[in-house]
Amino acid sequence: MTYRGRFAPSPTGPLHAGSLVAALASWLDARAHGGTWLVRIEDVDTPRCIPGADQLILQQLAACGLVSDGPVVWQSRREALYQAALDRLIAQGDAYPCACSRQDIERALLASGAPRERHQAAVYPGTCRPERGGLQGRAPRAWRFRVPDAARVDWTDRRLGPQSQDVAQAVGDFILRRADGLWAYQLAVVVDDAAQGITHVVRGEDLADNTPRQILLQRALALPTPAYRHTPLVLGENGEKLSKQNGAVALDLSDPLAALNAAARALGLAPHAGSVDSALAAWTPAWSRSAPPTN
Repeated sequence: MTYRGRFAPSPTGPLHAGSLVAALASWLDARAHGGTWLVRIEDVDTPRCIPGADQLILQQLAACGLVSDGPVVWQSRREALYQAALDRLIAQGDAYPCACSRQDIERALLASGAPRERHQAAVYPGTCRPERGGLQGRAPRAWRFRVPDAARVDWTDRRLGPQSQDVAQAVGDFILRRADGLWAYQLAVVVDDAAQGITHVVRGEDLADNTPRQILLQRALALPTPAYRHTPLVLGENGEKLSKQNGAVALDLSDPLAALNAAARALGLAPHAGSVDSALAAWTPAWSRSAPPTN
């Protein structure tokens, strides 16, 4: 198997320290195993994207010596691929239209007495499933993936080890196309990874929970499942994941090597004194020893 990896930032702002950790890890994983490293701009959620952020991100990556080995791909230009995947799922009976708003879902869960932990995402109760009456005359708002009743997904993360999730119990039927017409992350990332021939995905640990849903979609669409490795999260002063949503500041690239050294330390690699190129060259064999490219 020829290794193909990717880094897929969302252009909702410039890269921060946490996103550089994921970028460096994915780049090192590709280089350590003689593979190809690609950059994909995940701008499918267009209302959250900031004009010019995509080009700024590419400039930030380049300043750190991280340059895509192939043409950069923008999700916003791949509508036809996502529609084709949804059409296939509909034809197979694996997707159905949903008329429920968030308030509808909350009311249904409350009426059913289903337990729910505070801050936990609502598990869709299947109100619009065809066997439960479908839309019942209501206008469709979104499209959902029909999660099989026996939907326990087991996989092995290359860092976290054996993982398991009952998707039906933990998530329920999840969104493929949103009520506002935008494509959901889960469908877009599965379609794009397959279209780009991605064999290995290295990304932040906060995305590990998405993996079982993506595996279910890969199976339904007869697409290969990449090997996954989820990197440690960088935490802010409040102990929460460093992210654009909680005010993470843009990378200070006045000294790119200093930014890279901080990311390397988060990955368990020794800081390097020298140039950006010599640091990347030094970290590559170290990464190869610690991160074999197997499932």
